[in-house]
Amino acid sequence: MPTMSARASGALTLLICLFCLAAGAARADLVWHPDTGWQVEGGALAGVSGRDGRNALELMNKAREAEERGSTRSAIRAYRKVAKRYPSSVYASEALYRTGKLYLQRKQYFKAFESFITVTTQYPNTKYFNDIIGEQYRIASLLMDGARNRYWGVIPGFKNPTRAISYFELVVQTAPYSDYAPIALMNAARGYMREREHEYAIDALDRMINNYQSSLLAPNAYLRLAQTHSRLVEGPNYDQGSTEEAITYFEDFLILFPNDENVPSAAEGLDAMKVVLSESKIVVGDFYFHKRNNYAAARVFYNEAITAYPDSEVAEKARRKLAEVDARANNQPPPPGSEPARKKRFFFF
Repeated sequence: MPTMSARASGALTLLICLFCLAAGAARADLVWHPDTGWQVEGGALAGVSGRDGRNALELMNKAREAEERGSTRSAIRAYRKVAKRYPSSVYASEALYRTGKLYLQRKQYFKAFESFITVTTQYPNTKYFNDIIGEQYRIASLLMDGARNRYWGVIPGFKNPTRAISYFELVVQTAPYSDYAPIALMNAARGYMREREHEYAIDALDRMINNYQSSLLAPNAYLRLAQTHSRLVEGPNYDQGSTEEAITYFEDFLILFPNDENVPSAAEGLDAMKVVLSESKIVVGDFYFHKRNNYAAARVFYNEAITAYPDSEVAEKARRKLAEVDARANNQPPPPGSEPARKKRFFFF
């Protein structure tokens, strides 16, 4: 037993030493000094040694010197070589990060975003993580607002809002708990609406509401979601699924955010949707009343029209319809103010 205990103790000590060494490596930092070049600080290894280590360091210094004198193309080429040849070195993430920065400087937005996303996926512990997410959001915003990607840093391409939307979605996917995630979703929804992809806009806003309820953008998300559903409403003669969804989100907004400055706008939208829903009930009631002589079904839908929006002109119209149904059912003349009975038409051939 004593021997086993000693072995276990020795193994534990070795494990602790290895952990401390790894922790030291994780805390390592690559620092640029104009006089001495790139240096690894924090007591960690560079990830490469011997000839490879010297070559990697030489390329890094060559890239930074080119960057300092404004030769961005030369700097990018050197940094890319480092990332490709020495991916497991401490230099790789730094090289990719600086490549992204230089591409952004040259307005090569697509390549800048690709460089940044490579850093966050392959080196998620990078010290630049938050800065990179901010730069990715900035690139997406620029493209959404009409900025043109420049090929080779010179030739402007076409506007690409679709690419902007995908970049906003990648920001949310990469950093779902960052401050950029809620606003990225809102901008993605705005982009989807511009492209008339209403279902995707609704999905983005729904994710915003469900995942970031405490965000300052939540009121705006509720209102936009209601307004997006309302834009899908085609009138009382069509399916009312979007109308009912719009009513739900307008009501939620008014209940959850009664002091918001957009309350009047939400109340107006809610009124319009209730009118459409109520009128749709009258349309169905008229069908059963005039086309099928089904008074029971007609009464059901006229009453639903009243329930949908009791204090409205549409509700008053439904009440007159109910009186007309009762009169017709009892073989009595229609009450004053009701619609006249439709005359039968005869066709002669």
